[in-house]
Amino acid sequence: MREIYPDLFSRMLFQVLGEELEVDSLQMQSGGDINMAVCVQTAKGDFFIKWNEGDHEEMFETEAKGLQLLRSCEALVVPEVFGTGKVDDSAFLILEFLQPGFEDYSYWEKLGEGLAQLHEIKSHVFGLDHNNYIGRLNQKNDQTKSWVEFFAENRLNAQLGLAIYNNEVERDFVRDFKRFLTKLPQIMPESDASLLHGDLWSGNAMSSINGPAIYDPAVYFGAREMDLAMTQLFGGFNQRFYEAYDAHYPLPDEFDSLVEIYNLYPLMVHVNLFGANAGYLGTVWRTIKRYI
Repeated sequence: MREIYPDLFSRMLFQVLGEELEVDSLQMQSGGDINMAVCVQTAKGDFFIKWNEGDHEEMFETEAKGLQLLRSCEALVVPEVFGTGKVDDSAFLILEFLQPGFEDYSYWEKLGEGLAQLHEIKSHVFGLDHNNYIGRLNQKNDQTKSWVEFFAENRLNAQLGLAIYNNEVERDFVRDFKRFLTKLPQIMPESDASLLHGDLWSGNAMSSINGPAIYDPAVYFGAREMDLAMTQLFGGFNQRFYEAYDAHYPLPDEFDSLVEIYNLYPLMVHVNLFGANAGYLGTVWRTIKRYI
């Protein structure tokens, strides 16, 4: 990564806003798995800029589309998208900078209710009209009218195929996984297609001065249980969050018993991101063996 100069961000801002803005100061931020990020302070306000030096323009373009979809839910704060582009060899995304707020009980209650309202935004099909990304991995969103079919093919089988291609799984695992997929229609119920954040762990939500905020999505229309299950995968969500969600949009009785099934997708994503030796593969294998 080259040394960072304020001029780089001035050029990015000019490309998107059409206005020359002098950068007053820079504050480095967390940019995720492959990106760098910075808060750029100018006389016209603060901007959050994510960028990288790979060929990732499409990644930022689909993230921008996802954020625009999430902004249709007024109960949650989602950063405004100013634009995407490329300066020299740096692809970038410019967003509103969210000022942190105080994380109290009301934050968790508002976040839970806000997510429930997001999930009340429905579609007649699962998936999306374009593919996008989860982390640095391509996320397949071919549209179907069956949730079980969508989950089996676009989520689990797609990640299995990538793991096979990358030599992350052995033959016995592949055999068991494919047997599990044939049994999935008897295990997982059908569902309505809700608008999902798609990558909802604690690092992708925060308390802002304007209310609970979500960002860094992997948006698609799917079973709302996917978002709720993922909040439990790595922890960090207060019980008041779940109580507020359930009060607004009660979950089905079988949800708790199926959390491990919904979380097979993010676990397989982690297998493909970090390799079979990172510990996620064993969790997946133990889960599917209980059903085959």
